Amino acid sequence: MTLSFDDFLKVDIRVGQITKAEPFPEARKPAFKLWVDFGAELGVKKSSAQITTHYDVEDLPGTKVLAVVNFPPRQIGPVMSEVLVLGVPDETGEVVLLTPDKDVPLGGRMY
Repeated sequence: MTLSFDDFLKVDIRVGQITKAEPFPEARKPAFKLWVDFGAELGVKKSSAQITTHYDVEDLPGTKVLAVVNFPPRQIGPVMSEVLVLGVPDETGEVVLLTPDKDVPLGGRMY
């Protein structure tokens, strides 16, 4: 499948900062509940992420991440996930978060 550049621009990927993280024991697979601040325009959004292998819940606040912010909300157990935090699998299939390698403003859009 080929994706046009115009199609790519429809996906709104922004920089956010995790402000709060909690265990998510109700999830089918090990996961954390995340609250991510995308700055003044979008505010704080909730998500869940299956990132328990590489991350400790207490270390996540302050971490900047990339997330898709224009998908419709999705119910995941008792949590309404409002954004999709992005990551890539390592060699064993466990998720590693996509993070900017320089300090960038919250809410910045990826192009």
